[in-house]
Amino acid sequence: MTLYRKLLLLALSFMLLTGCKDKKKPSLAGDDPVEASDFVEFFPAADLPFQFSDSTLLKKDNDSLRISYKVFTQFIPDSVLMKFFGKEKKLKIYPLGKAEAVKETYLFAKINGAGKKAAFVIALDKSSKFIAALPAVRTDLPKSSVRTTVFDKRYTITKTQLRKNADGSLSEGKDVYVLNADAGNFMLIMTDALEDKVTELINPIDTLPRKHKLSADYAIGKLNLVSIRDGRKTDRLSFFIHFEKDNGACTGELKGEAIIRSANLAEYKVGGDPCVLQFRFTSSSVTLKEMEGCGAHRGLRCAFDGSFPRKKEIKPKAVKTKLAKKR
Repeated sequence: MTLYRKLLLLALSFMLLTGCKDKKKPSLAGDDPVEASDFVEFFPAADLPFQFSDSTLLKKDNDSLRISYKVFTQFIPDSVLMKFFGKEKKLKIYPLGKAEAVKETYLFAKINGAGKKAAFVIALDKSSKFIAALPAVRTDLPKSSVRTTVFDKRYTITKTQLRKNADGSLSEGKDVYVLNADAGNFMLIMTDALEDKVTELINPIDTLPRKHKLSADYAIGKLNLVSIRDGRKTDRLSFFIHFEKDNGACTGELKGEAIIRSANLAEYKVGGDPCVLQFRFTSSSVTLKEMEGCGAHRGLRCAFDGSFPRKKEIKPKAVKTKLAKKR
C-alpha cells in the first residue's frame, strides 16, 4: 500500500470518527421542527428536591438556551401559555431542569413575556406527549407575600406562601399537588389556608386521659405547646404539637401517636409519613428531635427540634356545698 493511500484512509477514518463525536445538536431557537427526544434532552437533569422561588424569575437568563415559541408549542399546547400570557407569542422560554419518574418526565421551564414572568412544572408521558402543566411561581401576584415551590423526590409539588400582616407578624399558607395522569391535571391533595397569626391555641386532645407519668402539657408561652396524653395502648402516647418560631415567621403542627421506646423515650413513626420525631423526657421537660424530614407538617425554615418545660397541672377546685342547719 502506497503512502498516499495510507494517508487517505487515515484522513477518512478521522473524518468519520469526528463526525460521530461532534454530531451537531439541533437548535431549539428557530422555527424548524425538532424530534421529541431532542426537546426533552435539551432540559438539564435536576437534583431533587428542586426549589422555585421569586428569585428564580429574577435571575439573568442565558439566551443561548432559548427555546422558540414554535418549537415549544410543538410539544406543549399553546393554551397553557395563553392562560397566563394571553395571545402574546413573543415569549422567551428557557429550560430550568428535568426529573425522570417511572412513567412520566417532568420539565421545569421559565417563561418571560407580556410584562410577566413565570416558572412551570410540565408533565409528559414516556412518549413525550403532554399530560399537564402547573405554574410554580409567577410575578403577577401581590408583593406582600413571598412564595416558594418545591418539587421533591416523591414528585410532589408543595407551594408555600408567606405573607406579612399589618401588625408585622407573618402568616403561612401551603398547597400540595400531585400529578393525576388519568385526569390530565395536577391534583390538590392538601391545603393549609393562609390565615392571620394565631392568638389563642386550642388543644384538640385536652380532654383525653392523662394517667401516664409522662402525660402533661409542656409549653413555652401560649403558642408553643407539646401536649401529651394517654394512648390507645399502654405502650403509646397521644400527642399534639404546635409551635411558632421567629415571631411567627415559621410554624409547625402535628397530631398523632408515639410509641414508647424506653422509660424516657418515645418516637413518632407511621407508614405513609416520612416524618420521624423523637420525644425525650425528663421529670421537668420534653425535648423534641426531628430524626427524618417532617416538612409536610411545618414551614421550610424551621424544625420540630427544641425543649419545652413541663407545666404543673391545675386541677379544678371541688365545689363545697353548705348543709342547711337543722333548727
